[in-house]
Amino acid sequence: MSQDLKVLSAFHGSRHDHARCVDGALAAAERLCRSRNLRLTALRRRVLELVWSSHGPVKAYELLERLGEERGRVAPPTVYRALDFLLAEGLIHRLESLSAYVGCGDPRHAHQGQFLICRQCHTVAELDDPELNQVLLATASGLGFAADQTTVELSGLCARCGDGR
Repeated sequence: MSQDLKVLSAFHGSRHDHARCVDGALAAAERLCRSRNLRLTALRRRVLELVWSSHGPVKAYELLERLGEERGRVAPPTVYRALDFLLAEGLIHRLESLSAYVGCGDPRHAHQGQFLICRQCHTVAELDDPELNQVLLATASGLGFAADQTTVELSGLCARCGDGR
């Protein structure tokens, strides 16, 4: 394990204060946008809040459905533009294997993510291991491949679902 490894968001137990977690993510997003002179519009903020509303991956159509329940008909491009903004600013990540989104555990620092995805309860833990990224990029380069993004997704069972295995 790399000495630089950071657990950006862990699997949470029953004592996790989820409301505080969501509030913290929204406050961090507001600070980050303000420091970058960007607008965190009401829709962008609400999409981010919905993404953070569980520690599991959220699909775009689920966001559309929730927003539609709240606001009436919402055009899909509107939600996708909000998601694109949140992705570009590092506030969320896209899990390619699930075509879904999760909140970023540390949006202040640019990083490539490694994600542990529980296939039973659908919670996600986010890691940042720069050493692992370097190994992947060096291996790709050695094969003549110019990688421009690395995202590692591991699926399995979290400790709670795997009975501590």
